[in-house]
Amino acid sequence: MRFRDRKDAGQRLAAALRDLEPEARVGRVVVMGIPRGGVVVAYEIARALQTPLDVVLAHKLGAPGNPELAIGAVAEDGTLWIDPLAVAELEVSPVYIEEEVRRQQEELRRRAAVFRGARPPIPVEGRTVVVVDDGIATGATMRVSLRSLRNRGAKRLIVAAPVAPPEMLPRVEAEADAVMVLYTPALFWAVGAFYEQFDQVPDEEVVALLEEAIAWGKN
Repeated sequence: MRFRDRKDAGQRLAAALRDLEPEARVGRVVVMGIPRGGVVVAYEIARALQTPLDVVLAHKLGAPGNPELAIGAVAEDGTLWIDPLAVAELEVSPVYIEEEVRRQQEELRRRAAVFRGARPPIPVEGRTVVVVDDGIATGATMRVSLRSLRNRGAKRLIVAAPVAPPEMLPRVEAEADAVMVLYTPALFWAVGAFYEQFDQVPDEEVVALLEEAIAWGKN
């Protein structure tokens, strides 16, 4: 299975989540996208369900000398997840972790200001929250996002992603109430490999999608 682009992936996920429509009609569903690419996918789901759309802000913690390798992740509200195996194997010091958390929290504050502006985060307490990304690789940002939303009072957490490696599902399922992944290839090397078009998503596009969603997703 391959997706044309993130819009196509979002539309396919929206079709798979149609059973949420009754709950969405009474305002009990919120869709959250993990920036940046996850917001493009989430937009299509939120539009189909006519639900509020927001960003859930989290960032992986990069390994020393290899920022693309996740040793954990931190969320906007300070929720932290550390991969103990990666930390032990790479002999990462507590001082490095503390500094990396501080750096990523600064980036999350920047993103919050850019993406939301003066708008407060959409309330999730007592609601079903669909947490969306354009694919799950290590699962670090997804897992910490789920914990953060649980801490904020979300009643039910549903993970939605177009593609993920099968070995990742049990780890995500342990944090969520339901998982909707359209494709779990045995050979998984990168999320972008399963898209025909997988361009970088600029901040401006994320902001535009969030602003468009205000019209139908008033909470």
